[in-house]
Amino acid sequence: MRIRQFELGVDEPPTSGGTDTGMQPTELLLASLASCFTLAVSHVARKAATTLNDLSVTAAGEYEGPRFRRIVVRVNSSHPVQDLIELARRAVHVCYVSNTLRGGPEIEYLVGDVSIHRQPPSPVEAAPIQTP
Repeated sequence: MRIRQFELGVDEPPTSGGTDTGMQPTELLLASLASCFTLAVSHVARKAATTLNDLSVTAAGEYEGPRFRRIVVRVNSSHPVQDLIELARRAVHVCYVSNTLRGGPEIEYLVGDVSIHRQPPSPVEAAPIQTP
């Protein structure tokens, strides 16, 4: 799969009929979410004049049939936890991938120029602001 100037290998493990030469699409989804949220936390930290030298973000999904039932995004850093919580809360609002997943965009499937299926958008929910 070619994306801009980058080549990306996508496959599945042998247990799913693949050859294990690349990430699974669901792994790419989780990686997209984690990497976007990493950039969002970094962006918010920069605006707050805060440096997070050891920031790491992971995303893990719980399968339910052919979809994820739940995705957990975990932010880690040696930075003081209360400050990190506030930065992560702000980042929720600027992460494109999590905002897209939360909103459930319209998806249209085309073969050539022929539309074969259109999935309507889900109602967009505001990102919750939770307090400890």
